[in-house]
Amino acid sequence: MSITDRLDAATARVLARAMGGDAPAQLAQALHYAVTPGGARIRPTILLSVAMACGDDRPALSDAGAVALEMIHCASLVHDDLPCFDDADTRRGKATVHKAFSEPLAVLTGDSLIVLAFDILAEAAGDDAKRALQMIRVLSRRTGMPDGICAGQGWESEAEVNLSAYHRAKTGALFIAATQMGALAAGQDCEPWEELGARIGEAFQVADDLRDALYDAEALGKPAGQDEAHGRPNAVSAYGVQGAIRHLKDILGGAIASIPSCPGEAMLADMVRRYAERMTPVPPALNRAKAAR
Repeated sequence: MSITDRLDAATARVLARAMGGDAPAQLAQALHYAVTPGGARIRPTILLSVAMACGDDRPALSDAGAVALEMIHCASLVHDDLPCFDDADTRRGKATVHKAFSEPLAVLTGDSLIVLAFDILAEAAGDDAKRALQMIRVLSRRTGMPDGICAGQGWESEAEVNLSAYHRAKTGALFIAATQMGALAAGQDCEPWEELGARIGEAFQVADDLRDALYDAEALGKPAGQDEAHGRPNAVSAYGVQGAIRHLKDILGGAIASIPSCPGEAMLADMVRRYAERMTPVPPALNRAKAAR
């Protein structure tokens, strides 16, 4: 079964359970709306890729970890879009949850997804309680304070921002969770996998900063120019467009070099190279030049 098929099947099972019973209909619909259709699902794909590279001897646990991680990511998007943060109208080409349902339901949706993530892992503990507990510990650390995505959001309220620390917490945290949880699901030590996750996460954030500066809302599927509009720290303001692109390439080169030794090391290197090609934005002027050829 392909990674995409595994994610689809596991996500469908989780949503069916979360929306069942006597669940309030509107909140159940908002939950489904926030998760489907899935975006690129890069984080759970990385988690499963690392697990497979390390043997993947507990696939049910790997699947649970992947879906739990995606639930946390989806929750963060729902909360990020709220008026108190980005005040965004669109996400993934459709209305944000608070626009489609309401602000109270959006808050409850994000909260429910966070709780659901840990319930998924707790339920999967029957396959290997020790590994599941370690995965829960990693996910909780990379979600909250002081090292997780909550800390990343908190940096935006500071007068002076350490850009590297901000990127590592806001975006890098869940990529670190992806690599470390993938290793743990396969029974491996998670510490050697932190650097790979951190580098991929930083690269993803720099690429996102570039897209936010270079592309319009139609191309992004969400509002453009948000970093400038909200005065957020970003790689483009720190390095300039070309400097940010060079920085992105340096980070990705370091990511490949940081892959720990494992049976699937070459496969993971190929994965990072593919992501590098997809992540590096082409300035719109170059896009038009390519289209004219």
